[in-house]
Amino acid sequence: MSEPLRTAESRELAEGAAPAVRKSVLREYAEALGIALVLALLIRTFFVQAYEIPSGSMEPTLLVGDHILANKLVYGFRMPDSIFGLTPGGLPYGRYLFRLEPIHRGDVVVFVYPLNPSEDYIKRVIGIPGDVVEVKAGKVWLNGAPMADPHAHFEVPDADRSTASVRDSFGPVTVPPGKLFMMGDNRDDSSDSRFWGFAPEDNVEGRAMNIYWSWDGDDGGILPLRWSRFGMAVR
Repeated sequence: MSEPLRTAESRELAEGAAPAVRKSVLREYAEALGIALVLALLIRTFFVQAYEIPSGSMEPTLLVGDHILANKLVYGFRMPDSIFGLTPGGLPYGRYLFRLEPIHRGDVVVFVYPLNPSEDYIKRVIGIPGDVVEVKAGKVWLNGAPMADPHAHFEVPDADRSTASVRDSFGPVTVPPGKLFMMGDNRDDSSDSRFWGFAPEDNVEGRAMNIYWSWDGDDGGILPLRWSRFGMAVR
């Protein structure tokens, strides 16, 4: 004959033992919340992080008001630039401890801005170590030939371009070991490697994956959401 299920407390009473003191409901909720916060911080630090797009430098791929998720483990395990805002000594902050796959040309990546480590930038990788990058009349040349550049967007007419402008005429430069040449898809409105130089590979925090939310701040509607962009892959 089967015995009905009993709680641990009822079993202890039946056996003559004193019942264990149960945690208060408040304490149980507090512990659960604490564990959830720690897990969220670990996920954000090492696995996936959300970012908001503040400028039009990556248009039309990414629009102002897009919110994206970036995979922070795709290239390997990178130590964060700080741990909860602190930098205890002896740790290799902002460096990859091991690599899983190389950074490829064409990847859209989030990285620490070389001139201000407190800022994150998002750009497309144009040149990897050893590549020769040049810009002629606003168009990118890679290793001596025009680059296949389907994501590039131009706002300035060819007649208005100038050889005196770094935006329109740059290089050629060879990408050094451990560095990357970055550009925004909006070639005529992007602060990128043409202006501030190469980005260290160790500065790359992750690769953009998907748009999970998009808000059009210039739309005067009651709920100016760009529904068609929800879930869109970043390519």
